Amino acid sequence: MDPKPKATPPTTPDGRYLVVKGRLWRRSNPALGTTQRALLVEALMHARRDVGRALRSGDREAEREARARVHRAKVALGERGPPWWMDGAPDFNRHLVRNTPYAAWFEGSR
Repeated sequence: MDPKPKATPPTTPDGRYLVVKGRLWRRSNPALGTTQRALLVEALMHARRDVGRALRSGDREAEREARARVHRAKVALGERGPPWWMDGAPDFNRHLVRNTPYAAWFEGSR
């Protein structure tokens, strides 16, 4: 029996966020090229695996370094750091959707 496929989280109408468990998470910058995005995602996944290895081995210095690489990859993808949009709209990354201007849209989309 095949495992149940994961549902794609809803994306805000402006394309800036995904909604996961009622929380907004900033999407990657859509202006990134396909190759650039793929390289950054590969670096991110490698760093995440290194975090896991460091945690299992108890190597705090390796964990710190791997977490720093995760952060750098996420900033380069546009998921952290300054927002990738340029219209001056505030960043609601990691906010509960119900506490943002997206609340009515989200309630209507369910």
